[in-house]
Amino acid sequence: MKVAIVGASGYAGGELVRLLFHHSAAEVTCVTSRKLAGTPLDQIHPQLKGLTDLTFTNPETDAIDADVAFLAVPHTAGMTYAGKLLSRGIKVVDLSADYRLPKEVFEKVYGVPHTDFFKAPYGIPEIHRKDSINAKFVSNPGCFPTGATLAAAPLAKLAHAVIFDSKTGVSGAGDNPSATTHYPNVGDNVGPYKWTSHRHLAEMKQEMAFLGSKANVYFTPHLVPVNRGILTTAHILLNEPMEQKEVEKLYRDFYKNEYFVRYQKPILAAVRGSNFCDVMVESEGTRVVACSAIDNLVKGASGQAIQNMNLMCGFKENDGLTGAGMLP
Repeated sequence: MKVAIVGASGYAGGELVRLLFHHSAAEVTCVTSRKLAGTPLDQIHPQLKGLTDLTFTNPETDAIDADVAFLAVPHTAGMTYAGKLLSRGIKVVDLSADYRLPKEVFEKVYGVPHTDFFKAPYGIPEIHRKDSINAKFVSNPGCFPTGATLAAAPLAKLAHAVIFDSKTGVSGAGDNPSATTHYPNVGDNVGPYKWTSHRHLAEMKQEMAFLGSKANVYFTPHLVPVNRGILTTAHILLNEPMEQKEVEKLYRDFYKNEYFVRYQKPILAAVRGSNFCDVMVESEGTRVVACSAIDNLVKGASGQAIQNMNLMCGFKENDGLTGAGMLP
């Protein structure tokens, strides 16, 4: 199966190539970049040296030859590719935000008109698996909503408020340097940002509602001095108190058949480089604290995208994604 990665120069693109080396049926045959056409892939992603001889190209969308295309492009760019690729029979997994939300919500949150909207499956497989199976297009979720949703899902419909607090690694900001990601501003430091207005909040609210929750949902992210990972603490305020054994059984039962969700103490290093989400809960009655850990570049982006591709194309769901985390 031929795979194209549109926008392969960033972190997500590099991760897609790295992970797809281990897939039983997928071969990356096209990696695109408007600025880097003609540049060997391994000059930008040195971790791939000796593993591939691919070179960046900049083909017209109509000239991309693939069975599946991943759109590892910035938000608002996915909509310029999606329809054209689909019209040619190419299956698409979109890592941008362009199809995660209803049109009016997207336009309000991102502040731009949507020029090619259609309704698409939202690809957290543990919540929406049936929508991704055999789909022609899947919208890959944001990294924060993935960890947050998996932390709170089993209790969502029993809560009147859910407060998400996330600590994220610097790679979540992408590979373009900025004052925010400048090492002296990040090292030995922890800082909140977009305290009440982060655009991923819209996805969290959407998912809690899908799970049958009427809870008010809040979110504040913090930047921490690590390369990879998101540790999310969900304060779930319940309508009625629940004992620890009851809550723990609820979580274990909810995820008992999910390969990529493990009930154990969340540690960032234990999921780093992997597609696993580790979750654990503790109850004090009407407040349950649920914590999750994911790698923002894998389960929060490229790994989950491949998980969705597997569902779309009829492969084993964990094909190419069985690698363990990199603790310590």
